[in-house]
Amino acid sequence: MTWIQREFRLQPRPRGFHLITREVLANLPEIGEIEVGLLHLFIQHTSASLALNENADPSVRADMEAYFNRLARENEPYYTHTYEGADDMPAHLKAVLLGSSLTLPITQGRLNLGTWQGIYLGEHRNRGGARRLIATIHGEG
Repeated sequence: MTWIQREFRLQPRPRGFHLITREVLANLPEIGEIEVGLLHLFIQHTSASLALNENADPSVRADMEAYFNRLARENEPYYTHTYEGADDMPAHLKAVLLGSSLTLPITQGRLNLGTWQGIYLGEHRNRGGARRLIATIHGEG
């Protein structure tokens, strides 16, 4: 059994949902050496999230952003955590709802995702900056 763990940064992105599958794979060439295993991704931030969803039609990502903006609105009068800007508390709520990690299967050196599945970064701040991920690969070569 092989264990590999690596930290890497994603390029900064604007607020919204972004496909990051290619960027993740570019940082983890060792996946190609795993016959059967798992990739665990963890984002080290409280105002961004990871998700798995539609990878073909960009309107899905736009609709996701619109939905979550309605679910966790800015400037709600009951927020007390407001000193980091109007987008901060809603970003924390979205991150809790969507989650901070994914566990994905590796089969014959590739992520074993569905045809239309891709890894999303949910960037919930207006200017979140580069986001740190911890990737842990466990499997057999």
